[in-house]
Amino acid sequence: MPSRFERGSLEGQFLIAMPNMADGRFAHTVIYVCAHSSDGAMGLVLNQVARHLSVADLLVQLNILQEGDAIKLPPPVRSMSVHRGGPVETERGFVLHSDDFVLDSATLPIHGGICLTATLEILRAIAEGRGPSQALLALGYAGWAPGQLESEIQSNGWLTGPADPDIVFDADLNTKWERALWRLGIDPAMLSGEAGHA
Repeated sequence: MPSRFERGSLEGQFLIAMPNMADGRFAHTVIYVCAHSSDGAMGLVLNQVARHLSVADLLVQLNILQEGDAIKLPPPVRSMSVHRGGPVETERGFVLHSDDFVLDSATLPIHGGICLTATLEILRAIAEGRGPSQALLALGYAGWAPGQLESEIQSNGWLTGPADPDIVFDADLNTKWERALWRLGIDPAMLSGEAGHA
């Protein structure tokens, strides 16, 4: 069966930061890889939240919601977090979501029922309670130049493995890193923070 993935593509996979991750912005992160090809890679950090910004605040800033109308949001939307998707284009919004909501020519199906949409229309749908059943809203993304991600993986910066939608969309951010490792059969306590030590 032909695949749209390039050979060796990590699209639809997790990147799990190793304890010795040199870039502090990615310490103990789990990233969902949205695109990966010979042109580079792009993904969203799943376990960092933008603490200074609520979904209601964001919807007001985007003129989707009027000031003071947060109470009209469906309860699941009111409890959503805005994630820090990564250090690139931090003003740009992305919604990683289940495939029960698709916008023609705007939604990118990635893998295993997970899609990416980056339009205001999906935010309007979420605010009105007609959006996807599962969604993660992120500002910014993690990006890699051609060959950069492969080099970081070879240098033991990242582990890779199959993405688990339960981990992607779960609101429990504090345990996503550990759960992603356990899913690979790795006990987080057994990972050394220093190369060459077990």
